[in-house]
Parts: sequence; structure tokens; C-alpha cells
Amino acid sequence: MEDSTATPPPETNPEAPGTDPISDQKAREKAEKKRLKKERKADRKKQKDHATEAAASFPMVELIAEQVRSSVPPEVVQRVRSSRKKEIICSTYPYPTAMDSDDYEDEVELLAIELVKLQAWVKETGERIVMLFEGRDAAGKGGTIKRITEHLNPRGARVVALTKPSETEQGQWYFQRYVNQLPTRGEIVIYDRSWYNRAGVEHVMGFCSGHDYLEFMRQAPQLEQMLVRSGIHLIKFWFSVSREEQLRRFLGRASDILTQWKLSPMDVESLARWEEYTKAREAMLFYTDTADAPWTIVRSDDKKRARLNAMKYILNRFDYTGKDNSVVTATDPKIVGSAKQIYEHDEAGHPKK
Repeated sequence: MEDSTATPPPETNPEAPGTDPISDQKAREKAEKKRLKKERKADRKKQKDHATEAAASFPMVELIAEQVRSSVPPEVVQRVRSSRKKEIICSTYPYPTAMDSDDYEDEVELLAIELVKLQAWVKETGERIVMLFEGRDAAGKGGTIKRITEHLNPRGARVVALTKPSETEQGQWYFQRYVNQLPTRGEIVIYDRSWYNRAGVEHVMGFCSGHDYLEFMRQAPQLEQMLVRSGIHLIKFWFSVSREEQLRRFLGRASDILTQWKLSPMDVESLARWEEYTKAREAMLFYTDTADAPWTIVRSDDKKRARLNAMKYILNRFDYTGKDNSVVTATDPKIVGSAKQIYEHDEAGHPKK
């Protein structure tokens, strides 16, 4: 006879937590993945901290520090040391802070689309475009070139960045190795530094004779006139940067393992030769800013504004197919202008031709 008072066995609820072996296994796996991710993140942080500490002992750090101590005015160093991240240090720059990154990214993407249209038009029509990017070290030339070419077809848009001339090239006509890189029909060629090396670093550092320098100043306008009259579209950019901003960028590059390769002892030497490079720049503009091939100055203390305005300047030069004038607006006259309109800080008051 069954005991009617016996307690019935408890009912099991398959939905209750902790009772489903499959759910428990998934929870354990999720927790394990989370733990491993946390460990990897901690390991990467240790590695990054170690790399940062190692970067502090890079040769360029001490080389720049010594150059700063011996040749940069203390007030310039103080302004750099006390500046905030997005603050524009130079008092004559038209904007107090750098452009907002989100606004920049939105605009640069639209301009990149227009540059793709421009390249398609160049290929279709057989036009030839040459762009020269010149400026002081750390002026932002390379970053601008990267943005311009990022989405272009490399088969029709080449970047020319020549190294030190070989022994054979040293025996050639100075312009020869640059002329060899000129575009054919339907091609865009961008010179990341150009024949104007002779007007700048070669002259200032004594790598060419006085005769060679003066002969360059005579021949360069003649060469450029021939290029333009042969149908090549020639754009000459000079990226202008203040002494304070150049120093800030040098210091940033020197302590960063990913960017220190951009600096050479010769670049560091330029910190001590600011005035000499200023005089060389003014002489270059005086002799080579011509009606056939004028210079376009880009103020680049804010890299984002410099890139956008350089891109707009290029696009405004051409009436290409599908051009969107709501995107390709006018350049900012405070950032881009002729050599008679835009001056570097320490050139204010210098006589202009």
C-alpha cells in the first residue's frame, strides 16, 4: 500500500539557469574568451609601454635635444613645451586650433571621390599633370601626397621621390633624372621633392657650387616654361610651416618608433639653419615664381586644413567630367595663396618682388 503522505519528487524546469549543460558550457566558453582577451590586451599594453620606453633612447632623441639646446631660441622651445595637443602655436596662423577630425574625414572622403573622377578624365583625354611638393622638413608634404593618391590607380598616378643621385647621375645634366620621370599621355606624376632640392638643401648645406646654384636659378624657369608650353599642367606647391610647429613635429617623430625613420641627421641639422633656409626660400621664389609656373603656398601648421585646401586647389584647376561643385568649393584664402599673398611668420616685412 502506497504512503499517501510521501513528498512528491521536485519538478524540473528546463528553462532554469544552471540546469542546461549546453548553456553552462557556452557560458564557460564565453568567460574563457573574455579572460583571454583581457590577458592579450594587458600583454599588448606591456609591449607598447616597453617600445615607448625604448624609443626614448633612440639616437634621434638625443640628437634633436642637443640641437634644440644649442640652436633653437628658448622662447620657441617654451611655446612648444607649453602648448596643448590641438592648439596652433604660431600667433600669425589664422585659426587658434586644429580642424575637427570628424569634419575633416567627411570632407576628405568626398574630395577623394572627385580626385578619382579627375584621374578618369586625365586618362580619357590624354592630359598630363605634374605636381611638385616642396617645403621645409616636417611641413606635411608626405601626408598630403598620401591622401591625394590613396584611392587613385597607381598605374596612372605615380609618386616620384628620388634618393641621392648616383655617381652616373652626378655626371648628367642636373635636371636629367627628373625629366626622365615626366608623365606620358593620361598620366599624373607627383614629385615628393623635386629639382628644387638645388635651391634648398643643396644650396644651404653646400652640396653644390655657387655656379651650379645660380645656373639652376636661370635654367629652372626656362625648363618649366617649356613643360607648360608643351601642354603639361604644372602645379608647384610650397608647404609653409612655422618654426614652433616644425619643432613640435620633430620632437614627436623622434620619440615614436613608427615615425622616427622620417628623420635624418640632415633633417635635424635644419633646426639650426632656420634663417638660412628662409633666405633660400625667398631667393627661390624671387627667381622661379613666374607667370608660366607660379608657386602656390599652403600654410600647413594645421595638416588637415592644408590637405583639404591642396586637394581643392588641384580640383579647381580642371574642368573634368562629372565635377561636383558643391564638393569642390573655393580654397580658403587664409590657407592657400600666391607667393605674394602668403608669407611665413618670420618673412613678414621682407621686401617682395
